[in-house]
Amino acid sequence: MSKMKFLLILLIFILVFIFFTLLFLLPKCIFEIYAQNQLYSKSNIEFRPVAIVFGAGLLRDGTPTKVLEDRVVTATELYLNGKVKKLLFSGDNRFSDYNEPGAMKTLALSLGVPEQDIILDYAGRRTYDTCYRALHIFNVNDAILVTQKYHQPRALFTCNKLGLNAIGIPADQRDYHKYSYQYWSLREVFASFMAVIDIYITHPTPVLGDPEPIELY
Repeated sequence: MSKMKFLLILLIFILVFIFFTLLFLLPKCIFEIYAQNQLYSKSNIEFRPVAIVFGAGLLRDGTPTKVLEDRVVTATELYLNGKVKKLLFSGDNRFSDYNEPGAMKTLALSLGVPEQDIILDYAGRRTYDTCYRALHIFNVNDAILVTQKYHQPRALFTCNKLGLNAIGIPADQRDYHKYSYQYWSLREVFASFMAVIDIYITHPTPVLGDPEPIELY
């Protein structure tokens, strides 16, 4: 192989690599720009009737991970400060020994949230599912999304593009392990790309069921 041919193949490889890298990075960048004016702090968050809290895993003993704990604590603060009337805990419950919404509810009850103001969504397996079901099963039209800052852009974009008017509040209650946060942020690159596919191309329908409209009284 001549040197010129080798350099041409190398150039093509580099250009293809750059193209696909930008292709995967673009949705995450767009989501972050989109979310800039929809993220609020505890001091200036607007009132919304419902806070949607996304699942984030459980420990082996069935209690929330630190990430999930911080989401529940943040949502509880919103409730106790009169910023929301109801808390919708959405997570995975595909297995009998894995109940994210139930663990979230137990923690919220211990923090002072009355049971009648807690609603559980047992089929929030993905961000897309949580947003879709909040709108179509629980009849939520306006909400505050409660999740960490790294996840907020995708959550906000997904909910709003599905027709749910949402704003967000970061649930970062502590400094997380640097490498864990870097991993989560990197994972968002792929997840954001897939979110675009879901929203604009495949339009998947999550697990549904009978409507359970949230009563705001």
